[in-house]
Amino acid sequence: MKLTALLSALPEFKSEKKSSSVSLHLESHSSVEVQGITADARQVRPGFVFVAIPGTQTDGHQYLPQACEAGAMAVVVEKRDLVPPSFAGVVLVVESTRAILGSLASQFYNNPSSQLFCFGVTGTNGKTSITYMLETILEKVRIPCGVLGTTGHHLGTEHWSTEVTTPGPVVLQQRLAEMKEAGARAVAMEVSSHALEQNRVDGVNFNTVIFTNLTQDHLDYHSSMEEYFHTKQRLFTEVLRRTNKNPHFAVVNIDDPWGARLRVDGYAGLWSYGKKKSADFCYRIVDMDFSRTDFELRTPFGFYYGSLPMCGEHNVANAIGAVAAAASGGVEVSTALEALARFPGVPGRLQTIENDKGLHVFVDYAHSPDALENVLRALGQVRKKIKSSGNIWTVFGCGGDRDKGKRPLMAQAAEKGSDFLVVTSDNPRTENPQVIVQEIVNGLSSQGHAENVFVEVDRKEALALVFKKAKPNDVILIAGKGHEDYQIVGTNKIHFSDVEIAKELLA
Repeated sequence: MKLTALLSALPEFKSEKKSSSVSLHLESHSSVEVQGITADARQVRPGFVFVAIPGTQTDGHQYLPQACEAGAMAVVVEKRDLVPPSFAGVVLVVESTRAILGSLASQFYNNPSSQLFCFGVTGTNGKTSITYMLETILEKVRIPCGVLGTTGHHLGTEHWSTEVTTPGPVVLQQRLAEMKEAGARAVAMEVSSHALEQNRVDGVNFNTVIFTNLTQDHLDYHSSMEEYFHTKQRLFTEVLRRTNKNPHFAVVNIDDPWGARLRVDGYAGLWSYGKKKSADFCYRIVDMDFSRTDFELRTPFGFYYGSLPMCGEHNVANAIGAVAAAASGGVEVSTALEALARFPGVPGRLQTIENDKGLHVFVDYAHSPDALENVLRALGQVRKKIKSSGNIWTVFGCGGDRDKGKRPLMAQAAEKGSDFLVVTSDNPRTENPQVIVQEIVNGLSSQGHAENVFVEVDRKEALALVFKKAKPNDVILIAGKGHEDYQIVGTNKIHFSDVEIAKELLA
């Protein structure tokens, strides 16, 4: 792609072309092919465009000399005076480099999202489940769907690893282009609050965006729940407003109080879902056991009966959100429900660990108070319905260097829904795991009751302890890490999988 074609994606470029110095440099580079685009000076190679982004810890403008020396043909900056005087390439000054990086990356990769049906899912909980459910539904109608989120990126059997829920703008656009090239016709992506705050998805043309819920999480990053909400709000207003798709849709869970007050771009279609009778997609649970939930569903298209091979009202809510989102793309509700009746599940989301001990063992990613409460409520409801005398055990911890305010709330949620607790380490990171565990225990009303609260900092030993003490028919929830196959201790990432350890100990 020629440099002028790349920069033409930006309104700032048209005005900057009037500058004689920019025009002079542009003339000498206009016929040169851009070899890449990056915001990381270490990745710059000859022919690259470097975008200098002010970050929370470092400012990309500090690395302009490094980028220019490495062969950048153009730099996009907020501060022209920090560009080395000897730089003979093109300089484009914009108000916010972070805000335009997505558009530049999209242009460089030939606007892949414009050629895909794009779903964006945001909320504290349920994002991963909905993306996997959408993949299952679209497979039913033979539409290859890529999935991007917490568990990684995949299209069919092809997988790409990721370190974050929503990657940066350049990697995101590259991945969309790769998925399109590999045959994808749709993508379902998780959109985190960090991604929205940092403009990572601003270059994506969404067809349908989904809001699941909002509960306490990430308050180490956001200053308050209100700020957290307004960050999520961006997906349904600013980001959705930029799409070139028509029509475009929002699907919102109105059972959640934050969802009920969510504003949506006036040009977008809007469908609500939930248990409330006012919801466009209104469901009611009919029956449930540890492996299945049956429900009724009223929609704008008629009345349906569905079944999901998972337990839990929160999982049914996610399924209804996926059905509504798929319907916005033209998939018949009956077809979507048929697909979800055979839903294979999501790694680390109420994942069953088969065993011959008579135990009901589940691994779940629940790492927020609301997510933990939802899972335990589901397990408790099933236990009551099948009239089981088994106890519910919960093994959990909290991550280090993250929102400390949710530790006592996690403790209270676990205590409320469990008969026995085993408090252990999660990803302590640079915090002392003993201190984290103690802060959790301090949030328990039963902290002094040795008969139903156990503390074991070593996570493998904690699992061994619960499997030794549990009796047949007991339910064991291993919460917090889900699909993760690592534990972060200090600054080291070591291999650790709840699923693998549980299977090993139960063998």
